[in-house]
Amino acid sequence: MASDIRVSAMKTPIDIAEYLFTRLYQLGVRTVQGVPGDYNLAALDYIPKVGLKWVGNCNELNAGYSADAYARIKGISAIVTTFGVGELSALNAIAGAYSEHVPVVHIVGQPSTASQRDGMLLHHTLGNSDYNVFANISANLAITVAKITDPHDAPTLIDHALRECWMQCQPVYIALPTDMVEQKVEGERLQTPIDLDEPVNEAEKEEYVVDVVLRYLRVAKNPVILVDAGAIRHGVLRVIHELIQKTGFPTFVTPMGKGAVDETLPNFGGVYAGTGSNEGVATRVESADLILSIGPLKSDFNTTGFSYRTSQLNTIDFYSDHVQVRYSLYPKVRMRGILQKVMARMGYLYVRPEATSFRGTMHSSTLEVSNGPITHSWLWPAVGNWLQEGDIVITETGTANFGIWETRFPKGVTAISQVLWGSIGYSVGACLGASLAVREAEKRRVILFVGDGSFQMTAQEVSTMIRQELNPIIFVICNSGYTIERYIHGWDEEYNDIHPWKHGALVEAFGAQCQHSYSTYQASTRDELTSLLNNTRFSSAPHFQLVELYMPKDDAPAALQLTAAAAAARNSPT
Repeated sequence: MASDIRVSAMKTPIDIAEYLFTRLYQLGVRTVQGVPGDYNLAALDYIPKVGLKWVGNCNELNAGYSADAYARIKGISAIVTTFGVGELSALNAIAGAYSEHVPVVHIVGQPSTASQRDGMLLHHTLGNSDYNVFANISANLAITVAKITDPHDAPTLIDHALRECWMQCQPVYIALPTDMVEQKVEGERLQTPIDLDEPVNEAEKEEYVVDVVLRYLRVAKNPVILVDAGAIRHGVLRVIHELIQKTGFPTFVTPMGKGAVDETLPNFGGVYAGTGSNEGVATRVESADLILSIGPLKSDFNTTGFSYRTSQLNTIDFYSDHVQVRYSLYPKVRMRGILQKVMARMGYLYVRPEATSFRGTMHSSTLEVSNGPITHSWLWPAVGNWLQEGDIVITETGTANFGIWETRFPKGVTAISQVLWGSIGYSVGACLGASLAVREAEKRRVILFVGDGSFQMTAQEVSTMIRQELNPIIFVICNSGYTIERYIHGWDEEYNDIHPWKHGALVEAFGAQCQHSYSTYQASTRDELTSLLNNTRFSSAPHFQLVELYMPKDDAPAALQLTAAAAAARNSPT
């Protein structure tokens, strides 16, 4: 009775599931991914009702990888799984999103609140009446856990979780029991958008930090800018480009920052990754008397095994929620406000762009057509010549992740990789997510480079790409197994080998029925690949395309070899 009275008092009663999915639509989500299960089926009915599209994946892990990449393009994403078996299958991908600061909304369909309260021995449980165990696991991989158990506070919990996901750029977990799906809440609340405005820095503290930064800038004789992953995730790239163009400072990116900066700018110098950098880049960065480090994330693979030769005494680090000037830490000041004010007061600090010689040998590999094998030193500069403005380039953990450092990007190219979490197989699911994202809004090529070992982890999602009539270009690097693992340990050991697949045949096996809806290719020499890259129809990405790219088993980018050697040394018991 009390519930009926409360609903009758609402101006616009709306079901909780509809409220949740409408909020996602308002945030820019257009595609929801996941796997159906009996505890989420009723909620899935609401997805098309609010204008969203459901894309079912082959498994929850792949759905999570896909949602990760979708969020990197669109700003936020959503995945729906079922209680227990489904949500646990997705957690590796969710952990990657947490690690790499990617805003993914994980919605979990749960048994009814009555079943949970009574401790019923239901399927997908551990058989111990503990219905909190899985949410408690996810609490370590999400910045907010919202358990919808009462319609009264459901809108507040949903709005808070979505805002935190957007603002903090990390996953959130929303538990939606089956008996909450159709419970009514006030729909009028949807007329007021969720507040996504970034908190303003405390004025006095911001002024102080700006003055400190300017003090070092004004005496610097040899400054550089180094852009890392945090700058991409926290949406300050426009501000950074203004800084780069206004100052003319030599600018570099880290591996995780690849794609953050317009690489056609005259003062762009390349990728800095410690000893993994080419000599010209390393010399220029490490000789700087001031490094403006924006969004740093100094992991082992991002620094070629922690091999930076820079000093904190010469560094100012700008983070999403604090700034560190040399060894002085200034908490609770966001980098956007600091950078904007620094730019406003430093006009006279402009320096002319340097000659581009500090790019060193990054793009000097021989590009002539020959019958020689396709090596990494040849491939990645060649890829740079083939890429187009606006492309999305996805590289798998392994040779591709390190090789892409040597590729010069045209303007507007987006790079997607999982350098920190490094889950093998991520990139195939990510290819799906990126392809779904660009289909909604803009025509951009999606290009994947993935090793044959990694491809075997998540190849099923090719089926989803075909079903959705997507048109990525997938290059499968066929080099007989886990090359990055070989360089770390066990070069000839069986555990680093894989059984070779006929990748082209898989496309038909996964359901591609019309020869005009897909194409497969093979390339094992430079002239074969060059001919393919020069093929106008191939480059136009007319439909799904897969290329088997045969490369020597023992060939790998120099940066991978250095990073693997550092990992092997750290892993050694002696």
